[in-house]
Amino acid sequence: MLTRGAGPAGSATAGPATPGPDGSGTATPDAAASDAATTTGSATPAPTDAGPSPSGSGPSAPATPGPVTAADLLARVSGCTPVSQGRYRKDRGRAATVPVCGTREAVYWKADMDIDCDGRPGRHCNAATDPHFSSSTAFAQSDGRALSSEKLPYVVVPAPSSLWDYREHGVRGGSVAAVVYRDRVSYAVVGDTGPADIIGEASYAAAKSLGIDPDPRSGGTPSGVTYIVFKDSRVTPLEDREAAETQGEKLAREFVDSAD
Repeated sequence: MLTRGAGPAGSATAGPATPGPDGSGTATPDAAASDAATTTGSATPAPTDAGPSPSGSGPSAPATPGPVTAADLLARVSGCTPVSQGRYRKDRGRAATVPVCGTREAVYWKADMDIDCDGRPGRHCNAATDPHFSSSTAFAQSDGRALSSEKLPYVVVPAPSSLWDYREHGVRGGSVAAVVYRDRVSYAVVGDTGPADIIGEASYAAAKSLGIDPDPRSGGTPSGVTYIVFKDSRVTPLEDREAAETQGEKLAREFVDSAD
């Protein structure tokens, strides 16, 4: 940075020489004036390059987290604080081995997946394809009709009982759920209720989204499915699959990032 001199700009102006007492003239101030002009005169700064700063010199934008993975969610639910008053059966006639676990943000259980084909009849879900078919679901979509198992990924919660009442844990029709199987995550809603002592069931569409055989007679899987339902969440309208996915991803991110 150029530092200006103490005198005013252009103050060193050369004048005529004045003879000294010995007859010789004093030194002509031309050289001194030239020096003064250099040190006290105003200076024009040299032009500078105003181009952009070198790459990487500015602040970095925060990295956007990627989608929540199956491993992220499974790590978060590796333990279990039971909230049910006992354990559920995976299927009728089987031993009761499955507790419902809970955290501040969610309830979850690890079980099998049976295929729920109930609701509005379709090509894959109807009385001819499913011997246990019912044209109704415990929760209805916004127009009052039953849900479509073929179109909407939904999970089934056990009917309220002394074993566990989902309503007392911030769960209701339309609550958002993350369902994990192997390396896949699917987002769904709570859409139906099942037997009071059996757990581990989801819709045709939920099974299909996870790569599980959705056939109501022969499909499903005997183990390895984790169901996570986020407390006090809700999709409106209940049948909005895209909203379930958007909310599910957001809630899953908050869940895995929390220090519960």
